[in-house]
Amino acid sequence: MNRIFTPEDLVQYLYKETTPEQNAAIEEALQNNWTLREKFEVIKKAHARLEKFKLSPRVESVLNVLKYGNKQIVSQD
Repeated sequence: MNRIFTPEDLVQYLYKETTPEQNAAIEEALQNNWTLREKFEVIKKAHARLEKFKLSPRVESVLNVLKYGNKQIVSQD
């Protein structure tokens, strides 16, 4: 039986969020289906590029959120 794997399946596989049975099925499909293998390579490359970015909010943004939260707590009392 040829199962059709979605990009979501491949992302789960990449992040090791699949069961051993799913792993085996995906690995077999990747060996036998060049289109799926190409899609997986695109996903892997995108993942590698995303890993390079370490984004965090500016300190001012965090302080503004905390200040707003404190005002909301005080106004409810």
